[in-house]
Amino acid sequence: MARIEIYTKFLCPFCTRAKALLNAKGAAFEEIDISIGGPRRTEMLERSGGRQTVPQIFIDGRHIGGCDDLQALDRAGGLDPLLAA
Repeated sequence: MARIEIYTKFLCPFCTRAKALLNAKGAAFEEIDISIGGPRRTEMLERSGGRQTVPQIFIDGRHIGGCDDLQALDRAGGLDPLLAA
């Protein structure tokens, strides 16, 4: 199974949607809450090329992007193969 990391913030509707999609796929993920900032937020900024919005999603170290990017990847049929890897 793929390693999925998702950077989130408390009460973020886009984070909720992204997590719901991953849950619907039966994909386990590590949620990294950056609501209060700190070193994990800095880590997200570095890994995502400076993107500041949440969620920021990584599958096996590959930056997927945010919720819209994840949904577009799923619609294009590209999400399932990444999850199965």
